[in-house]
Amino acid sequence: MKIAIGCDHGGFSLKSEVIGVIESLGHEVVDLGTCSLEPVDYVDFAVSVAETVASGQADLGVLTCGTGIGMSIAANKITGAYAARAEDCYSARMARLHNGANILCIGARTTGPELAKEALRTFLTTEPSPDERHARRRAKIRALEATK
Repeated sequence: MKIAIGCDHGGFSLKSEVIGVIESLGHEVVDLGTCSLEPVDYVDFAVSVAETVASGQADLGVLTCGTGIGMSIAANKITGAYAARAEDCYSARMARLHNGANILCIGARTTGPELAKEALRTFLTTEPSPDERHARRRAKIRALEATK
């Protein structure tokens, strides 16, 4: 799989750890920045990753910032991007399995690196459930986008 990754200065410390996990699972990394601790606007990187995933240029995305909250809000403004802030394995699994999330958002200041890496592994190794009730709910979410 091709995984797009982006961060702001608050998530920069976690980015190399995240890249290591992605590569260890045999996936290709598309690093969309940022590349330093210089302050930047998280919105720009969230949009870049979300557009890359929504367009099919990447299969999934990962965003890191201080809390993961701003990234998830911004990414979810892009049609076809389903970003979930999930900082534990259960939430990461449910975000993919039930909700079909295609972008994982993690807070570098709120989640330790080992837990963040485990949550990421869980997210990347979980597929959306084919169960009709979850598929129906995901379809309703997609339908909401068409009404905007």
